[in-house]
Amino acid sequence: MAETNHHMDIDSDDHTYTARPDKAKSVVVASNPAAAGKAIPWVEKYRPLSLDDVAAHRDIVDTIDRLTTENRLPHLLLYGPPGTGKTSTILAVARKLYGSQYQNMILELNASDDRGIDVVRQQIQDFASTQSLSFGVKSSVKLVLLDEADAMTKDAQFALRRVIEKYTKSTRFALICNHVNKIIPALQSRCTRFRFAPLDAVHVTERLKHVIKAEGLDVEDSGLAALVRLSNGDMRKALNILQSTHMASQQITEETVYLCTGNPLPKDIEQISYWLLNEQFADSFKSIE
Repeated sequence: MAETNHHMDIDSDDHTYTARPDKAKSVVVASNPAAAGKAIPWVEKYRPLSLDDVAAHRDIVDTIDRLTTENRLPHLLLYGPPGTGKTSTILAVARKLYGSQYQNMILELNASDDRGIDVVRQQIQDFASTQSLSFGVKSSVKLVLLDEADAMTKDAQFALRRVIEKYTKSTRFALICNHVNKIIPALQSRCTRFRFAPLDAVHVTERLKHVIKAEGLDVEDSGLAALVRLSNGDMRKALNILQSTHMASQQITEETVYLCTGNPLPKDIEQISYWLLNEQFADSFKSIE
């Protein structure tokens, strides 16, 4: 059954959370000081460092922020299209929980690379079973982050279910995926689910304007509109197109954006449509050629 494209969908078997739209606010991303080098992809350079920096899905972020503050963070299942802030949100949670000891308290795996049962039995279980030492962090509960969890085999998912049950007291698990239907029900029922919808054009535009200003780019209004249109609510895609177009052209216009991505210009599509609808087929074919 198709899902309604709301800003926030939260599914939980054990908890009920209410969205707080009154808390929604516009937040501009903070650039990462450690990623100041020009060669680094802008997707990483401008990745939010804290929950306050996450511009979109404020209702989801505020709920997770509240649970983190109250020290009752559940296992999480974040799902939705690419580039909607799932990974950035959970990494910001980890930074809030662990501060400077972030690297010691989190195990981050990409399940599309490490997707078999051996990873669950070795890396994940070894990390979860090791007693967490006190590094002066707010929480002694460790965090296992599984990105692209929908690529895990069914056997690995069943094994992960048992690991989650066994180490709940000492470890929290955060699963991130694009297709929630590929996650077995036994895992879904053990997590609080948050759906990340494609970003609104307003949020994509706001973030792009911040990057454009920070990088000192020459971008026409038509070029910005083209970036937003081609991204389809995917912030990662929008930033990658912006950076690629900047590398190819000093001035970013609608034409340079479409040329860089290999997409036909809207005016060309309109012209082709006009020929097909108003001229004989042979004449249309010649014109299109």
